[in-house]
Amino acid sequence: MNSSAIHFHYTDQRFHFTKRTELKAFLLKLAKAEGQKVGGINYIFCSDAYLLEINQQHLNHDTYTDIITFPYNAPGAPIESDIYISIDRVRENAQNFAVPFAAELYRVMFHGLLHLCGYKDKSKVEQAKMREREDYWLKRYTGSTWNKG
Repeated sequence: MNSSAIHFHYTDQRFHFTKRTELKAFLLKLAKAEGQKVGGINYIFCSDAYLLEINQQHLNHDTYTDIITFPYNAPGAPIESDIYISIDRVRENAQNFAVPFAAELYRVMFHGLLHLCGYKDKSKVEQAKMREREDYWLKRYTGSTWNKG
C-alpha cells in the first residue's frame, strides 16, 4: 500500500499530530477492507470559519460542521477526494462527548472515508450503520471505540 496516496494539509490551524505515516497506512487498509482503492485523498485541517465559508459557498448551508467530503472520482474508480475537517469542531465535540481529541479526530477522519466507501448518514438506519463502522475502525486503530453514547 502506498501511503503517499493520502496527504495531510493545514490551512489556518496547527495542532500536534503524531504517527501520520501509520495513520495513512491504516486509512488505506480501511478503504481496501471496505472494497475501495485510493487514488488520492487530501485531508485538509482548518478552522470553523474556513469550513463555514466552504459550506456556504459549495453546499448553501449556513451552519458549522466538523467535516465536508468532496468526492471527485467516477463510480467504481479509485477514490479521489478532498476532505475538510474543522479542528475547532473536533475539539469542541471531543470535550462535549468527554473523549480524547485524537479519538474524535480519528472518528471524523474515518467518517469521511466511510462516506467515500459508500456509507451514508441521512436516515436513522444509515446513521446507525455509519456509527457501527466508525466504532469498528476506531477500535482497530486505537483499541477503543471511545463511545460517544
